[in-house]
Amino acid sequence: MKIHKLSSLLNNVDIIEHTGLKNPDIHGVAYDSGKVQKDFLFTAIKGFHTDGHGFIPDAVKKGAAAIVYSDSSGMVKNGHISLIKVRDSRKALSRIASNFYGRPSEKLKVIGVTGTDGKSTTVWFIHQLLEMTGRKSGFLSTVNFKTGDVIVKNRMRQSTPESLEIHAMFSEMVENGINYAVVESTSHGLSERTARLFDVDFDVGVLTNITHEHLEFHGTREQYRYDKANLFRKAAMFNIVNLDDPDNYYFKDASGVPVYSYSAEGQNADIYATEPETSLHASTFNIHYNGESGRTLLNLPGKFNISNVLASSLTVLKLFKLKLDAVIPLIPKIRGVQGRMEEAEAGQPFRVIIDYAHTPESFKLVLPVLKTNTRGKLIAVFGSAGERDTEKRSIQGKIAAEYCDKIILTDEDPRGEDREQILSEIAYGVKKQEEYRGNYSSKNLFLIPDRKKAIEYAFSHAEAGDTVVLLGKGHEGSIIYNGYSIDWDEKEIALGILKTMGFA
Repeated sequence: MKIHKLSSLLNNVDIIEHTGLKNPDIHGVAYDSGKVQKDFLFTAIKGFHTDGHGFIPDAVKKGAAAIVYSDSSGMVKNGHISLIKVRDSRKALSRIASNFYGRPSEKLKVIGVTGTDGKSTTVWFIHQLLEMTGRKSGFLSTVNFKTGDVIVKNRMRQSTPESLEIHAMFSEMVENGINYAVVESTSHGLSERTARLFDVDFDVGVLTNITHEHLEFHGTREQYRYDKANLFRKAAMFNIVNLDDPDNYYFKDASGVPVYSYSAEGQNADIYATEPETSLHASTFNIHYNGESGRTLLNLPGKFNISNVLASSLTVLKLFKLKLDAVIPLIPKIRGVQGRMEEAEAGQPFRVIIDYAHTPESFKLVLPVLKTNTRGKLIAVFGSAGERDTEKRSIQGKIAAEYCDKIILTDEDPRGEDREQILSEIAYGVKKQEEYRGNYSSKNLFLIPDRKKAIEYAFSHAEAGDTVVLLGKGHEGSIIYNGYSIDWDEKEIALGILKTMGFA
């Protein structure tokens, strides 16, 4: 790794005070004191559970040459190292990371995808279309990363990593000859409170939709929407909105560059779909763009995936000024994302579907498709995350009760919350739906916190023609409890249970 002078890393950082050594050599950057080595720069950031300022002494003992901090309490002057007080250490970390890696996002065409649902899928679709049209692409998503020739699993449990990891991965892309980076841009990552994407030079912004999510972090829906719109404020070439989403106007107003639109429901957008026919495994539809049209096949179900592929197609069409016939033959070749409407099949007489849906809107998108394509009962297994938006829990329960014949509530990621309390809050929505419509009986509602036991229960009560849908975990590799986590692979667990039941 290249050695940098401290002064080069502090370029455009908002510094309040700089004492001690003025310009030492810096061999690396860290915000985790456990990763500090000799002559590193350590940035103390305030996390949501721990404060990095408490680990400054540890970083000094490990040989840090410079400390960047924003909280002076407890700081000791030390003339042997560089001490830099800043207004916001998270923003400082972002700028330092970008400087350390040579501002790599400036050397890439960066496409950001934001929204409540469909981000990972749209990132994956855009990446595939870029590669199929002959461009070398990398991507960062909730599910996977690709910074070279190999796709690796995202094990961070963060859809948008911290700024230091982001710029490191951009740097790897540049080194590997990649020209395009597609980035899942969450509301957390776009918020100035985390500044994870603060120094990313976005060229294109894409919006999927805006619904109910993450109010535990943003406080209000208005702030949630504002933070997401930071992507549109940053994009330098153009932005893309979903004309079917009522908030599209807000994002148009936030944009300082041309805005293009897509729609799976109307015909006033730049690109739109008509005459959709969808099954549980595929969708066919007419696609219209710039006076051209054609019928195409997407080997994935649901109008939501038609919407995602429209957004992805429009991005590539506008980037390279292509005609529609350059994209139509590519759509049937697009593959789905792991843990999104993924089937677990072991010869059982009922269908098992695994999906990451964990928001009210994603329930509204996934459950009707499953209900329509199920001969027998629709059985759902799901929970809701602890220490996250609590308001959505009863809403999820209400939506599930509208479409499902049997509901088994279970752990998702309880974290430090009482797992049974979480399930009772979801159950409240189920019972409210029963009172409202009278078409759901709470005798078909079961609370089984242990997720494996919940799945076993669902499978043991499923009959020929039924569909069991496992919601909320999808691709994730763990379940988080209070201070610890357990390894988890939803599909592997499901197949293992089916095997013990005697299915091949």
